[in-house]
Amino acid sequence: MTRPVLTEARAPLTRGVEVVNEHGEREAISIPAERDLTVYVDKRELVTLMTLGAHPEWLVLGYLRNQRLVEGLAAVESVTVDWEVGAAAVKTRSGIERIEERTAKRVVTTGCGQGSVFGDLMADVDGIALPEARLTQAQLYGVVNAIRLQESTYKSAGSVHGCALFRGEQMLLFVEDVGRHNAIDTIAGWMWLQQDLPPATPDEPLVFYTTGRLTSEMVIKSAQMGVAIVVSRSGITQMGYEIAERLGLCTIGRATNRHFLCYTGSERLLLQPELAVRPRPVGA
Repeated sequence: MTRPVLTEARAPLTRGVEVVNEHGEREAISIPAERDLTVYVDKRELVTLMTLGAHPEWLVLGYLRNQRLVEGLAAVESVTVDWEVGAAAVKTRSGIERIEERTAKRVVTTGCGQGSVFGDLMADVDGIALPEARLTQAQLYGVVNAIRLQESTYKSAGSVHGCALFRGEQMLLFVEDVGRHNAIDTIAGWMWLQQDLPPATPDEPLVFYTTGRLTSEMVIKSAQMGVAIVVSRSGITQMGYEIAERLGLCTIGRATNRHFLCYTGSERLLLQPELAVRPRPVGA
């Protein structure tokens, strides 16, 4: 596979500020950085993304992938990120066909910081075929525990969303950003670049985890990435639920400690209720 040439632009994920607490005392804390990154495709301005900037090249590739603007990684010649001017320049090998028409309609989504998708949100959904995938309740608890132990910007500074990709209960990648839509796009871009990644199996499937809610956007992007099981610390929206049911995608929400709710695709989850801890009766 022909890989694009990528810069490795990095930017600080946090900055220090001084605050006054409830006791009237001054203290130094860290807050997440947030910066704008304007994406140009073949010198044509496409979109401005608000991001932490941890992996901007992966973010741009994943954005193009999840917006269905490029068919494959080989279509992209290079991605050049320059934080001094806040721009990402994408050079394609043969342009994007009908780019004006395909980017004319924009849907503002529920993504933090207002995400957006181009074109029809539901286009091509019925053409997605998800892989065979089974996750045990023990593996699910392993995923949740791995997230709990993960060092993160959220723990030090708060105010960000985290997303992760697992194979079974093995974490492959953890990404944080100011919006969960940016985090999932970054994972999608990283997945595109992996040529030597051992394939998932039905018993060790790809699992996507997010701290944010499971909206239609998150469900569709997960499915486009070939992920059949999605786990969230939060809940699910009506549209997210309906699309997941339509796709046969397993959605699991409210996943903290040993508690969870499986909304859709429960046939993909191999339950082991003996592993769950029941609350003690009142007065016990």
